[in-house]
Amino acid sequence: MLDLAFVRANLPAVEAALRARNADPAALLGNFGDLDRQRREAITAAESLKAERNRLSEQIGKKKRAGEDATELSEQVRSLREQGESHEQQAAALDTRLRQILEAIPNLPNATVPQGSDEHANELVKTVGEPTKFDFTPKPHWELGEALNILDFDRAAKVSGSRFAFQYGAGARLERALANFMLDLHTREHGYTEVLPPYMVNSRSLFGTGQLPKFAEDLFHCDDRGAFTPGELQENDHWLIPTAEVPLTNILRDETVDESALTLSLCAYTPCFRSEAGSYGRDVRGMIRQHQFQKVEMVKITTPDKSYDELEQMTRNAETVLERLGLPYRRMLLCTGDMGFSSAKTYDLEVWLPGQGLYREISSCSNCEAFQARRANIRFRPVGAKKSEYVHTLNGSGLAVGRTYLAVLENYQQADGSIRIPDALVPYMGGQTVITAQSAITAGAHA
Repeated sequence: MLDLAFVRANLPAVEAALRARNADPAALLGNFGDLDRQRREAITAAESLKAERNRLSEQIGKKKRAGEDATELSEQVRSLREQGESHEQQAAALDTRLRQILEAIPNLPNATVPQGSDEHANELVKTVGEPTKFDFTPKPHWELGEALNILDFDRAAKVSGSRFAFQYGAGARLERALANFMLDLHTREHGYTEVLPPYMVNSRSLFGTGQLPKFAEDLFHCDDRGAFTPGELQENDHWLIPTAEVPLTNILRDETVDESALTLSLCAYTPCFRSEAGSYGRDVRGMIRQHQFQKVEMVKITTPDKSYDELEQMTRNAETVLERLGLPYRRMLLCTGDMGFSSAKTYDLEVWLPGQGLYREISSCSNCEAFQARRANIRFRPVGAKKSEYVHTLNGSGLAVGRTYLAVLENYQQADGSIRIPDALVPYMGGQTVITAQSAITAGAHA
């Protein structure tokens, strides 16, 4: 969330930044300037009336001590109190309206973010590795997985609906091997502390990281406290997490830490649940866009002066996973029109998928600056300072495990349809070096 004083002092710049993000300033800001002016006038009026009431109260005291009648002054004080309360109520209502406006405004892009309306304006930062070459026509992962009897989309659809998958045998172990490899790399070499967080969070937590109220339709709400009403943030309702970013960032919600405790680097392997409400008809084949998927998430909570160095480091941490697995990828700097709601700057890592002949996102690493910290009230106390400041928060996939899984299948496929295991994963696969077709666990089953 943006700071009210900043928006007030920089309204034209905020409007320009929103236009750069493909947002309509008029629709988001409305009559922000008028509301803010009315709020300040109401506060000033309430304070002036209070000062006058205090002055008259002193006169009442003097009159009473002198044995004089103070009825008229008392009536004036009562009237002033009523007028003051009216102005205070008006100021509170305007404050609520201004806060609602601020809550709906996305973060402003960092000055280093390229201008552009969509992904076509994203900047290529670097490409690592050449697209994998084959002396046969490579297949997409869904064909490979089904032929090997390690992926089953049809039975998952029967059990849970579309956008789910069963993984069997060596395929299930490959997913687990990838997660363990990523966690070991981040905790042993990159300095992250592993966390096993709750898989359900309350609406206050989702508000803190920016998913609520704007993206409620993309989330799975457990209706244990009734339907969600925007503006009614609770601490005792439950939502399935769309990413471990939510519980990890909210660990310090409503807390102030000493500067010496930062940078805090956390990682977690969790399932993620997304309704994909806005993606109807997109990526209906395979594992690209699932309602449930697994991810290793990285989160950093740091000081403003370090956050952009931490963004570079976090992105390198994610790239290292791809490099150790021998997967070709590229780094993209997202333009203003393609960034997420809470981000001030985002790098996307895109892995090469030969079975589909394209690069697909496998990680997004973002610096949210103080945007989430202001929503979640996360502060730090600088050394020697009396006043606390908002931290900067960062998050990134390290990596999306399901997308890494399918990238391994497509890049390491062999002519006979088997999958060679990347060297880095062989120890996590118990020494297995190749996935070959296994007997279907449902062999002999008939509808």
